[in-house]
Amino acid sequence: MIYKAAQLEKYIKKPDNSVRAWIIYGSNEGLMSEYVKKLTAAISPDIYDPFQVVYLTGEAVNADPGLLAGEFNAQSLMGGRRVIVIKDADNNLTKQFKQLFEDTKSDTLIVAYSSGLNKKSSLVKLGEETDYLGVVACYEDRDEDVFSTVRTALAENGISAGNEALQLLCARLSSDRKSNLSEIDKLVTYLGERKNVTPEDVLLVISDTSSSDTEDVCYAAAGGQKEKALQAYQKLLGEGVDPVMIVRGLTYHFMKLLNCLAIMENGEGIDSAVKKLVPRIIFFREPGFKKQLSIWNRDRVFGVLELLYKCERDTRNANMPAEEVVSYALMQVASAAAAASAKLSRAY
Repeated sequence: MIYKAAQLEKYIKKPDNSVRAWIIYGSNEGLMSEYVKKLTAAISPDIYDPFQVVYLTGEAVNADPGLLAGEFNAQSLMGGRRVIVIKDADNNLTKQFKQLFEDTKSDTLIVAYSSGLNKKSSLVKLGEETDYLGVVACYEDRDEDVFSTVRTALAENGISAGNEALQLLCARLSSDRKSNLSEIDKLVTYLGERKNVTPEDVLLVISDTSSSDTEDVCYAAAGGQKEKALQAYQKLLGEGVDPVMIVRGLTYHFMKLLNCLAIMENGEGIDSAVKKLVPRIIFFREPGFKKQLSIWNRDRVFGVLELLYKCERDTRNANMPAEEVVSYALMQVASAAAAASAKLSRAY
């Protein structure tokens, strides 16, 4: 059964014994590690208690077919539910999981995780199709995830940050949670006894690890920044992102613009319209988003959405190179935004 982040957090607060194992996968190793720790701590507050928690590797489990079954059926010497954590799990676990949960009623929880698994892996498919298995995908953090991570990490260390410092910090971090937490640890160490972060601290301590994500492409294209949009797009392609996902991200972005325009047409101000979006626009993206609302009107947005629909359809055509199809559409959107922005500037 697939679990979203909110469902997983609900389980962590109040574990449900009907879930017998978790399968955590994805490219965001920092987020994956965080979830593994939280799931383990939900059963055993001391995640390093040797009587309650056993740590195995996929390699060890594969080398000894009886290892997992033996640990799964073992009784805790101290009482209470046990946890087995399997690092670098692979598809060899698929058959073992089927046999394991059919043959025994042990309440031991298994948490298997690996960045090597993906949506097509047999272990992941088994989890998605089985009610007593929980599956969580961990992909790159979005802007709101980065902000949440920063806010939580600073609060845990009793550190405050003004709006400017917070914006700068979020902008310099990447979509990898593990890397971000490491950067924040550096900042905490640098501050020492001081409990307030300044922009100067961020510039001095935090490396600019920001990487392109779909929102970089969206904001650049919708804002008329053609070169920046193309650079961000090429960077995403280099990271292996499917061009179709970029089209869908851009479609979602223009739907948000359309929603805000509709609210504004009913007499509400731009600030009120933006605040009504769910999820909220991350604070350091707001100025760019509000500027786009002055560039685009309802008719232009509908025109872009029609263009993007055709673009996604064309990417499925084997005779048309998807990367070039999307690149051309991006330039059309960015050019239209640039023209509209120039016209608006002349009007004032």
